[in-house]
Amino acid sequence: MKPVARIFSSLVFVVGVLMFSQGSQHALQAAEHPVPESPLWLTYSGGSGPDAGKHIVLVAADQEYRSEHSMPMLARLLAKHHGFHTTVLFSLNKDNEVDPTQKIRWEDKSVTHNIPGLEHLEKCDLLILFSRLVTLPPEQLQHIYNYLDSGKPIIGIRTANHGFIGFEYKKDGKRIDFGEGVLGGSFRNHHGRWQQDSTRGLIVEQNKNHPVLKGVKDIWGTSDVYRTYKEGGTLPEGCLPLVEGQPLVGRNHDDAVNTELIPLPVAWVKTWTGNTGKTARVFHSTMGSSQDFKSEGLRRMTVNAAYWCMNMEAAIDENACMDIVGTYNPPDSGFNYKKLNIVPQMPSAFK
Repeated sequence: MKPVARIFSSLVFVVGVLMFSQGSQHALQAAEHPVPESPLWLTYSGGSGPDAGKHIVLVAADQEYRSEHSMPMLARLLAKHHGFHTTVLFSLNKDNEVDPTQKIRWEDKSVTHNIPGLEHLEKCDLLILFSRLVTLPPEQLQHIYNYLDSGKPIIGIRTANHGFIGFEYKKDGKRIDFGEGVLGGSFRNHHGRWQQDSTRGLIVEQNKNHPVLKGVKDIWGTSDVYRTYKEGGTLPEGCLPLVEGQPLVGRNHDDAVNTELIPLPVAWVKTWTGNTGKTARVFHSTMGSSQDFKSEGLRRMTVNAAYWCMNMEAAIDENACMDIVGTYNPPDSGFNYKKLNIVPQMPSAFK
């Protein structure tokens, strides 16, 4: 080989090695997840881009709406398509199984639930909470209380507005109702027929340009509308309604409107200020059963809300991919566990 050719070949080799080394280092950095792997929870590593390094914790702890299916689906989507590191925590039984069939304290006064991994809220950037009437031990509740004082954002899904029993967080010496005080509304009743009506999402015209609604075109789900304030009332001061839910007569996308029922807010944003004076952005959707999340519009709104909550609204892309990653065929909502084949399973079953 001639000297010039040999030099050129060597340069190409060196450049190639450097590029491979840098690429490998970048891939390693992108794959680094802030939470260690464990059989008690699920982790998904994000990628590069403006979202690299941001970490979202999702909590699946309800007994009715199959959050054990929807939260891993959302975590996979946020990681693969949007680059966020995600961790899914579950309510586990004594055998460390995900168990939606566990009773609540109202049914059995001896019940205490267990959500391992809540300590990871200390270093995450966003909490997405889908719990329902869980009673946690004091040390786990303290992680929630600390988060409420951290100034970090919160997304509440459906039953999160009645997510706890025995919630003793206080501000200025006064006990705060998590749903009403933090999320902006607690469950008061089903607005329509439970397990019979479905919901068509109607974007609130005067707020249609809010970043959370960017690219959102069609929202529909099989769950019914929640009433979160008294009849004749409104959302609490400081809540900005984004979507109203119109009950439909039936559980199909094109069913007729239930003309006897007015639409009520099903998605809004607000801010929350804890004991430290730090202000956090909050998004709450009372839609969000596992079946509801088959709606691309609901997925897009929720992902947009994650960006907005973390002050990343400039990165919201109306054409961003919201495709489901992997298989997603969740069971229907409800408490007929035998008919729906809902049985305790290890967290890995939902990976």
